[in-house]
Amino acid sequence: MPIRSLIRTIPDYPKPGIMFRDIMTLLQDPEGLRIAIAQLIEPFTDMKIDKVAGIEARGFIIGGLVARDLNAGFVAIRKKGKLPFETVGRDYELEYGTDRVEIHTDAIDKGEKILLIDDLLATGGTAMAGLELIEAVGGDVVGTAFIIDLPDLGGSKKIRDAGHTVHTLVEYEGD
Repeated sequence: MPIRSLIRTIPDYPKPGIMFRDIMTLLQDPEGLRIAIAQLIEPFTDMKIDKVAGIEARGFIIGGLVARDLNAGFVAIRKKGKLPFETVGRDYELEYGTDRVEIHTDAIDKGEKILLIDDLLATGGTAMAGLELIEAVGGDVVGTAFIIDLPDLGGSKKIRDAGHTVHTLVEYEGD
């Protein structure tokens, strides 16, 4: 079953000219979800991964499943002000301004092997902020994985140029 066939495209969302790639249809399909998680973890099954870090919000869903299947813990990378304990944060650029993600200061022990997960990689701003947070609290990033890559927007190149592995399941050119 091709994963691409389970991803819905919504034209002109959230604004005209954007082709929104919606993984909710993939998540609703039990077999598709199982296959997607298996494909996401495939390159990492022989590695020692201590924790999977998922980026809010869809990264929580797939990150939790990946963590379970890798027998690893889960770390939440959240939007500003959503975590109740002491945090460290990073700002990142959006098309229309800036945003901020945060992580608990005690979420990762120094030297733990971390896999970063999210649903979609576009410009790489959020993912790069997440990688910086993991490293700021002492984590050792062993790779990144995304269901969707929009390579023309440069995020995968940005992450690779920063020295990290990028694993994706589906690419949409021109988006």
